[in-house]
Amino acid sequence: MKVPFFVHSLGKEELDSVAEVLSGPILTTGVQVARFEHSFATLLGCRHAIAVTSCTGALHMSLLALGIGPGDEVITTPMTFIATATAILETGARPVFVDVEPETGNLNASLIEKAITQRTRAILPVHLYGHMCDMYAIKEIADRHGLYLIEDAAHCLEGERDGVRPGQLSSAACFSFYATKSLTSGEGGAIVTNDDSLADKLRLLRLHGMTKSLAERHQEGYTHWDMTMLGWKYNMDNIQAALLLPQLKRIEDNWRKRESLAYYYQERLSGIKGLAWPICLPNVRHARHIFSIWTDSQLRDSVVSDLQNSGIGVVVNYRAIHLLSYFRQTFGFQNDDFPAAEQIGHTTLSLPCYPGMPEEHVNFVTERLRHFLLEEKHI
Repeated sequence: MKVPFFVHSLGKEELDSVAEVLSGPILTTGVQVARFEHSFATLLGCRHAIAVTSCTGALHMSLLALGIGPGDEVITTPMTFIATATAILETGARPVFVDVEPETGNLNASLIEKAITQRTRAILPVHLYGHMCDMYAIKEIADRHGLYLIEDAAHCLEGERDGVRPGQLSSAACFSFYATKSLTSGEGGAIVTNDDSLADKLRLLRLHGMTKSLAERHQEGYTHWDMTMLGWKYNMDNIQAALLLPQLKRIEDNWRKRESLAYYYQERLSGIKGLAWPICLPNVRHARHIFSIWTDSQLRDSVVSDLQNSGIGVVVNYRAIHLLSYFRQTFGFQNDDFPAAEQIGHTTLSLPCYPGMPEEHVNFVTERLRHFLLEEKHI
């Protein structure tokens, strides 16, 4: 049996939506992007959504728009994808890592204040796997110290904690529409914000700092445009937006399917010695982007190899990024700098969990894990 790590659910609706774009004159940012932005902002309960080419671009632009640059520090987590930290580096600022909660893998709010210096300008929490950080606690710290708050919500489109969604307590929240995300256009991303002036600045930054887009020039007739700031090329195109629009109505149904699969995994894996997984705290609606498990650090790579050799797609989300070569060599990070993140990084692996995954595939994955860990006497 072959069990892929992820299978998208795009089909005829998306094909028809793209065909509508191809029948018109504007392939770049235009009507479909505007439609998507309006619907996405409404979904998140925010005033503005700015559609871009990736979550990395969204993070980078959000930092730039808030004036963060060389000499500044941004507090974030080492238990994340590298783009969280590289977006900070691309502004010229420095990422300052804070260790994570051992039970969730999220940024540990109780450790943040110790990392604040005179150079700290922002806090950038990551909602790991789809479990929101304690945003009320983090916002209280940010407000008390006059810091910006930017969320990496790449995993957390459907998430909620204490009645709050991503983007509702921060300056901006950034999302990913990468190939394996619950809402996907292959590549893509978005920023949501309730700050009108920040939204205006982000729209300029995503397209070179130009005051008129091609679609606006096409609709209104040519008028001279201006460049009012140094911007970037991060604008989403109509083809990407056309892929995203039909998926919006399936978000809740697909989330329920992933939630059901996660509970089924937990039921099937309970009782296997040497296996655990991140907890879901009370008052949290987990987005269930990734189903990650933790095993013995001496066995993790062997488990990954065994599953792959059995035809099961599996990945590692994530090795603690401060121990990757670039960060060691550039900043001098060493083992035991952030022990909770390192423990997760040495033990974690992510199992297939997508809406169309049949239960028999979960059965196959869990039986293979059971066989490897118990019957082959590894534990």
